[in-house]
Amino acid sequence: MQKEHLRRGFAIYVHQKVVLEVDFSGALWGYTEITVLPQTKDLRTIHLHSRQCAIHSVTVASQPVDFVHHDPVANLSVSNPSDCHTHAELKRKVYSALAEGDEGELSISIPKEMIIRQAGNSAAGFASEAATPEPQTPGFMLQSAVPVFEFAPIQVVITYSLRNPADGVEFIVPSDAYPYRVPHAYTTPSSPDSARCWVPCIDNIWEKATWEFEFVVPRYLEQQDGSDDDDEDEDAPHGDYPTVVICSGELLEQISHPHNSAKTIFLFAQATPTSVQHIAWAAGPYHVHTVPADLSSAEDTSGSTQPLMHAFCLPGHESQLTATISFMRSAMSFYTSEFGSYPFGSHKVVFVDELPTQRFDAATLSLVSVDLLHGEDAIDQVYEARLCLSHALACQWIGINIQPKMWSDSWLVNGLGLYITGLYLRKLLGNNEYRYRLKKDMERVLHMDNGSMPPICQPQIIDPPDPNTLAFINIKAPLVLHILDRRLGKSGTSLGLSRVLPKVFLSAISGEMPNNALSTHSFLRTCRKVSGIDPRSFAEQWIYGSGCPTFGFSASFNRKKMAVEIQMKQEAPAYQYHENSESMKLLYKPVPFFEGQMTIRIHEADGTPYEHVLDIRSPFKRYEVPFNTKYKRVRRNTKRYLARQAAAQAAAEGDAEAAAAMDMIDMGFGLEIWEKEKERENWKVADWTEEDEQNMSGQTYEWIRIDADFEWIANISFDQKDYMWVSQLQRDRDVVAQYEAITVLKKMSQTAVISSTFTKTVLVTNYSFRIRCEAAQALVTCATHRLDWLGLFHLFKLFLRYCYEPDDPNQDLFTHTYVPRPNDFSEFAEYFVRKSLLQAISRVRFDNGKTPPIVRQFLIDQLRYNDNTSNAYNDALYICNIISALACSTVSKNPPERGEFVTTDMRPILDTTDADLLKQASIEIDRYRSMDRLIPSVHNVVSIATLEFHTILSLANLTPHDARILIPLTREGNYTQVRMAAFDCLFLTKWYTPSIMQYILAVMANDSSRMIRRHVARNACQSLALLVTMGELESGKKSKSVLVEEDGVGQDTKKEAKKSEIELMIKALRKDPEVGKNEAIRQFLIPMAMSPDTDHEVRWCLFKLGDLLIKPAEELPPKVTIHLPPTPVLEVPPPLPTPKPAIKPQRSLSIKAGGAIVKSPLTPVTIPPKIKLPLNGTRIDVTPRTPATPSALPFMERRRESGSSFTKPPLPRKVELQRPPKAVPKSRSGGMDFYDEKACKAAVKKLRNHKRSYFFRQPVDPVRDRAPNYFEVIKNPMDLSTMSAKLDQGMYKDRSAFEQDFRLLISNAKQYNMPKSAAYGDALELEKAFEIEWARITKTIEAKIRETNQPRPGTPGLKITAVQRKVAPNTSAPATPSPAPSAATPSRPTIKLKMGGLKTNGTPLPTPSAETAQTISKVRVRKPKEPKLSEVPPPEPRRESYFDHADVDDELLEEVIAIERAKNEERKLHRASAEKDKEQREKEKELERAREKEKARQREQEKSKPEQTIPKLIIGKRKKSAPADDPVEDDEILALATPAKKEKSAASSPAPALPIAGPSSVNSSERGSAKASPAPTPVPQTKNGTFKDERASSSAPKVSIKGKEKEVARASPAPKPKKSAISQASSTPLNEKKCREILKVLTKPVEAAIFLRPVDTQLDGCPTYYDEIKNPMDFGTMSAKLSAGDYKTMEEFGVDVDLVIANCRQFNPPGTYPDSCAKAVEAIWKPLWAKTMVKKLSYQEKRTLQGVINKLAQDPISFVFLEPVDPVLLGIPTYHDVIPKHKARDLRTIRTKLDSDKYDSIEALVVDLDLMVDNAILFNGADSEVGQLAMAVRDKYQDLLAPLKGSATGKRKGSEKGTPQPSKKARLG
Repeated sequence: MQKEHLRRGFAIYVHQKVVLEVDFSGALWGYTEITVLPQTKDLRTIHLHSRQCAIHSVTVASQPVDFVHHDPVANLSVSNPSDCHTHAELKRKVYSALAEGDEGELSISIPKEMIIRQAGNSAAGFASEAATPEPQTPGFMLQSAVPVFEFAPIQVVITYSLRNPADGVEFIVPSDAYPYRVPHAYTTPSSPDSARCWVPCIDNIWEKATWEFEFVVPRYLEQQDGSDDDDEDEDAPHGDYPTVVICSGELLEQISHPHNSAKTIFLFAQATPTSVQHIAWAAGPYHVHTVPADLSSAEDTSGSTQPLMHAFCLPGHESQLTATISFMRSAMSFYTSEFGSYPFGSHKVVFVDELPTQRFDAATLSLVSVDLLHGEDAIDQVYEARLCLSHALACQWIGINIQPKMWSDSWLVNGLGLYITGLYLRKLLGNNEYRYRLKKDMERVLHMDNGSMPPICQPQIIDPPDPNTLAFINIKAPLVLHILDRRLGKSGTSLGLSRVLPKVFLSAISGEMPNNALSTHSFLRTCRKVSGIDPRSFAEQWIYGSGCPTFGFSASFNRKKMAVEIQMKQEAPAYQYHENSESMKLLYKPVPFFEGQMTIRIHEADGTPYEHVLDIRSPFKRYEVPFNTKYKRVRRNTKRYLARQAAAQAAAEGDAEAAAAMDMIDMGFGLEIWEKEKERENWKVADWTEEDEQNMSGQTYEWIRIDADFEWIANISFDQKDYMWVSQLQRDRDVVAQYEAITVLKKMSQTAVISSTFTKTVLVTNYSFRIRCEAAQALVTCATHRLDWLGLFHLFKLFLRYCYEPDDPNQDLFTHTYVPRPNDFSEFAEYFVRKSLLQAISRVRFDNGKTPPIVRQFLIDQLRYNDNTSNAYNDALYICNIISALACSTVSKNPPERGEFVTTDMRPILDTTDADLLKQASIEIDRYRSMDRLIPSVHNVVSIATLEFHTILSLANLTPHDARILIPLTREGNYTQVRMAAFDCLFLTKWYTPSIMQYILAVMANDSSRMIRRHVARNACQSLALLVTMGELESGKKSKSVLVEEDGVGQDTKKEAKKSEIELMIKALRKDPEVGKNEAIRQFLIPMAMSPDTDHEVRWCLFKLGDLLIKPAEELPPKVTIHLPPTPVLEVPPPLPTPKPAIKPQRSLSIKAGGAIVKSPLTPVTIPPKIKLPLNGTRIDVTPRTPATPSALPFMERRRESGSSFTKPPLPRKVELQRPPKAVPKSRSGGMDFYDEKACKAAVKKLRNHKRSYFFRQPVDPVRDRAPNYFEVIKNPMDLSTMSAKLDQGMYKDRSAFEQDFRLLISNAKQYNMPKSAAYGDALELEKAFEIEWARITKTIEAKIRETNQPRPGTPGLKITAVQRKVAPNTSAPATPSPAPSAATPSRPTIKLKMGGLKTNGTPLPTPSAETAQTISKVRVRKPKEPKLSEVPPPEPRRESYFDHADVDDELLEEVIAIERAKNEERKLHRASAEKDKEQREKEKELERAREKEKARQREQEKSKPEQTIPKLIIGKRKKSAPADDPVEDDEILALATPAKKEKSAASSPAPALPIAGPSSVNSSERGSAKASPAPTPVPQTKNGTFKDERASSSAPKVSIKGKEKEVARASPAPKPKKSAISQASSTPLNEKKCREILKVLTKPVEAAIFLRPVDTQLDGCPTYYDEIKNPMDFGTMSAKLSAGDYKTMEEFGVDVDLVIANCRQFNPPGTYPDSCAKAVEAIWKPLWAKTMVKKLSYQEKRTLQGVINKLAQDPISFVFLEPVDPVLLGIPTYHDVIPKHKARDLRTIRTKLDSDKYDSIEALVVDLDLMVDNAILFNGADSEVGQLAMAVRDKYQDLLAPLKGSATGKRKGSEKGTPQPSKKARLG
């Protein structure tokens, strides 16, 4: 039982009262009183279910309260209602609306003034649910172990009304089409949530309450003339039928209305707690019939009187009502005597009109369709009506009073109801009928349960069974219970379920069964207690497993051993169906092998049956069964045979003793036609030949029965001789044995003997009429040309008994006219045999598929001469049978020819005889249709049969089709069944024409009959598949050639062909101009589906129709997921005008590689000049150029463009630039600076991602969050999403305002929530996390501010600030003023370097001094020469890249760096030591000397080989130690020309320094590190295009430049290496979410049930468990440990799972059930754990690396590497010959691998980046332009990855305040 009240906080349904006034025009109004029993004193909101109702007022404890009523199903919407392609979106929203409605549509707030008082301990009625749990298998503990306290009840009164409801209540009123309908109203199960549609309630089957009802209705519904006369006697009756109300419960009284005498009040009470889903009522002028008590047993065995039983019907059906319910009292007596007392006080059956289902069962009441009524003259309807009504009564015991404990237990409740109904039918109709129905049901189960059906019980499925699956469950469940009863009964200590069921029903009535919820486990436990047999093996195979076995048996007699050797082979088709799918095996659980005992019965030669039991334990086995008889089979020419003949003759003459001896005689002996030789010749009786007689005499046994006791649901094939099957048919009394014999005989090679045997079976009345009908149908197999149509002769001869005999005894029956005698159906068996003979005769066919003309003439004569004048029974269904047989015989069995050379409109060619017979048949059919109009048959069945006849002939192209004949029959005014048949005929034609389609849709939307609306909607979907199958619609399959060569692969492609066939069919339907492009369905599909008045089932059929005919529009996935923090808004600069783009403000003049050119607003578009900077004797040319087309990239040539070089800059002078408007981002418009903004954004992201921030992420919704008075208490609400929005809108002036809002959020949470509540605790945890993070952020920002205001170590006294430059009219813009690409001419830079000293007028420039370095930031650039327009290269539009959609990874990277700096700063303060500082300075001096030597050596090499030097320009963030005579670092010089692309790039460095990078090279053997040198060393190129670094083997020391993150302060010693935050630790931190998912998967299988809770030594029967198992563990304990936070690592969690399995194997021996459970769980656990523990990057690392890749991709220098190389597009067909495909790398590929978690470490990503660069150099050469770009890209990503590598190696990132920059450590080769 799902205890929803534990989650809600109250146990609704102590009591509910409903007061309603019924207006039969279609309205209800009244109120309901609901008594609520709170479970907590903090209850402030009550959620109820209520749809369609208009809520007028709500009071709680007599006080008006606020409420919110929202019906999500009635408020559906889509993005574009006029677009039919949005049907998938609408379907998803319907699912969401239904799920939202489950939480409750009506929310009621409890006044804060109302105090919920505790009344003491729980009452006994509720303590039974919570205090003493039911013993059960280890599983989900559904009952609480804590004591439940009862609080004072609360009474809620809801006033509401309901008008013209679409669901829940059905109003039947007269109309123009149906003027004679009787008005009435009733509750209808029109949808799964129909109960909430007529009364506010808790719509849950497990929520029960006592009920009280009060209905106010008019006394009479008839209106009389003069009703306005006031003098008329008010007490005078207005009609013969006063209004009657029938309701669940007991009628207390019927009283007149105190204020209106024209109204009556009915009072009902239901004292037994009942779910609202089992409450029903009906009102109308019903006729009341009291079912009389059984006088033979006035009192049952318990001494209580028989319960009252009443039946109700509408006026006009009184006579039929008496005949229909005449057996109900005997059914009640049977159930009460066999299964205990009736659980309620009375039982009522109400027959209503237009019920959408056949029956609706409620407590004490069953609403039944009026179509089930029948008169005294009915025959066929009796069986159906008695089955339906007896099942309705049985459901009062099991189904209403007892419900399934879980939805997976539905099989048990439904199966028990059908099982006990079958037991009553066995008493009512006989054992033969009962066993025959079981056998037919078993065949249906075998046909369906072949792998496509799940088990009937799936404990892991918590949802209700699917309607398609439920039909299968209802067939298989009673069969499973039947074989369980047979197996329990064989134990010797039990009578089977006949002793189990009374105990189950008694426990429900006495209250021992908790909440009257029955579980599969408790039922099996009761079976075990009663019988002493353990049913677990049975349950695993038949209940929890799917599939049925297939047995193959063969038998042979071993004369030496005197034994019958029986060979058995078993197969499992369902298991073979899922053999290759492990997932389907886990879901469907097909049983690979069925075990058990099977009874076989050997009828030996003397006729005595001997039973033997085969123990089936393996799929294949040979059994030796002992034989008892010592003599052979009795031959027919012996004295025994003659004695039997004499006994049969005496029995026929009436000798009683001879008749008693007939037990051993064939059922056909004594039959006159088989004894007289003349009659035998007349019937063409054939007997066994001499050869057959000899074979029969040689057999030692008569026949063998397999599974004689019907204990298996199995397909059994047994190979024995035909005469043995004939013996079984003639001598075995079991109807199942006879049916099996007929089934096998009609599949054998037919002979005259078998035809004679079937004929004899039809004639002998001792057989059940079901067997006689089966034998008649089997005679069709003998009506073949090979047997000279002997079977047809026998059929005619058999039917001749119902016709006038021919005058000539030797008349040829194939030419005789069969005129039937007047009908006499007094013998029911003969009536069914007669109908079966007609069907069999119509199935006889020639070899060409046509029926013999004599057969069609015979059937026409039966219609023409039918006479029912003197018959006491109705012959309507008999006539329908003849019409159906005539339609079957008129149509050829062979399908029409279809192909490329056959026209599709070709009709079958009819000869004169066929045409004449068709005309005669049509005349007779039309005559009967006209007669049915004048004198309607029961339910117009004859009209329906004639409609079907014409439809069959039109489909066979025998008659033309005309929809105009069908349309009138589909309109309102016809009988409902006739309309359904007409629609069925219409759907088999081209109904998709626009006019008919509009009519069909109008019927689905607006028809007054719900049955018609649903029937039309269902058939509209199904008919399309039928029309495609019939060839009326194009299926999309291409015609195959006539000759097909066998290639042996056809079997492997069957599944693919089937799948593609369905896809082609759907595609063809969508493209069909008449179907998929139909304007009617495209126009009305969405409006109809969105309408709140659309029927529940019709809406889903519309969605199915939309899925078939209209391709759904692709819905964009939601941008923000629940488990990730929301994405902040990226600041995108506004688009700049092309002629005069604005200048982005710069903090300093710097040059950044890859920066595009932004033109000055004062100058026209020009080519930017070349910039020459003096740098240590090296000239660097930075020339941005427009990139060539991709096809020209591999063959690009260098171009040198002239440009002005820099002269020696003047003294520094502050130059100011005015910031253009809109330069400040919106988030800083309120005054917040850059650092505060970044800190607040980082803080809010961390807070939103915190695991305890769930309650604070969104604003409080009083309805959703169940806090109706929240805004009364909290006047200034605040939440994290509001803070994030205010931050983005620039509403904070500094970070203290942000902090103040967070304090307000926490204060609000503490003020509104109780101290020990969940929200209060989360607020404390979130506040604690904020304090830690805020302190760290504050410290980082303060340190940054100190570094900004402090002089640099290399330039004492120089204060560096962001320099603003003022643009003068006579000056040009800087060379690279902004890194943002220009909108007009996107370009990329080309890096050129010349070796040797820079010269000015032939004189080398001096080395820049400190003063020079200070003035670099104020350099003015001369205006370049303005080129001609023709010289300007055309702009190339930049292709949108995969990396353009950047996330917030840059900010996350900055945050990581800032946090690492703060930690390093703390370590510097604690680890400062003077001694270590002194050692450090000595090392630095040594490094400086080594560096000078290296510089000198490299200068010499540069002079000798200047042309081979390939330096790289390192941009930004790197630093290297300056020499003693150069106080300004090389990095700073270049940084003067590198503008910051975004302001947040400044936050990534400790101070706004001006770094500049000198030329450096990267050793290919040491990727990821840069080697700095004053001048690059030539790198010779090898033959294969790679570079050989000669310096790698040099003994000179190499200086490693790692950037500012790796610098070590002079004043502090070198810190100890920090433990890497990125490297994989020895243990994995706990991921609670993954652990929860693992537990969820492990607990799903049935085998995991024993591991769900701790072992109970008494309950589980293992007293020594804890003596042997010292460390017990189970999944329930693990879940508790997870909640308590006891696990720290994933490994600890995995150890406990292994411990669970190990404990089980330690305690239980191999092969036992627990051991097999452990194996099953382990099979799931091992691969699941291996998949979970796959090593991958952490979330923070992955996000950081994504930011690095995004930065790299956004830089224009990397445009070559954005996409994979396309050899065809680029014109380099040999690319993959040099670079294999598996080694090709590009940024898109790397980003894709990163997103899909293909990298397990940062180093792996670096390897791929290095491989990408090496590939470019290898293919293009180092001197090429691509090669230079590749090396620049390498420098770029090494710079970006340097902070991560620095933190990974534990080196310090920043320098100590006030200390000089230390030199780098030397790293030797």
